[in-house]
Amino acid sequence: MTAAHPDARFWDRFARRYAAASIRDTAGYERTLARTSELIRGMASVLEIGCGTGTTALRMAGGVQHLLATDIAPQMIAIAREKVAAQGCSNVAFEVAAPDAITAPDGGFDAILAFNVLHLLRDDAATLAHLHTLLKPGGLLISKTPCLVELNLFIRLAIPVMRRIGLAPYVRVQDAATLESRIAAAGFTIIEQARHGSTGKDFRTFLVARRPA
Repeated sequence: MTAAHPDARFWDRFARRYAAASIRDTAGYERTLARTSELIRGMASVLEIGCGTGTTALRMAGGVQHLLATDIAPQMIAIAREKVAAQGCSNVAFEVAAPDAITAPDGGFDAILAFNVLHLLRDDAATLAHLHTLLKPGGLLISKTPCLVELNLFIRLAIPVMRRIGLAPYVRVQDAATLESRIAAAGFTIIEQARHGSTGKDFRTFLVARRPA
């Protein structure tokens, strides 16, 4: 799926600004990357959804045979391709695609990465069910998701206002327990839960879920 996706235009407008923004909690981000690297090391085929401008995909690609990184926003993917061309990384591919439009390679993916994206899915039940089908039996869904219920009330009230004036995309406001139940309802078994933040209260929950063998 291309820019016809209802939120692609929003992310296209902010792609360059997004690419230039600094990571707020570098230590927490590095902790997430380190754990993810441990989990996927040596895998043959990994998918990332909502890859943005490709920073995480390029960091993860060295430990796997092939990584397909996707995003709904063409401008995000254009920037990611600029990065991969500059770095000369040959085992990562960037494609414009919505998660529910992705097809699996023969046998399925070994792992799917979903960082800061599950709360942006308009139909998360259908998308999670589709991701389940893309994985090999025993494959992993590795995610890190903002649980916006944990933010202060002012921010939660501001989200729908920001959406109406075009300053925010669709966002699902939920807590960690709801997120976990929705992942489980799609057929996954959650095997790991963590918070990797290093500054103040961390409202992003890191989850590892397995498609049962």
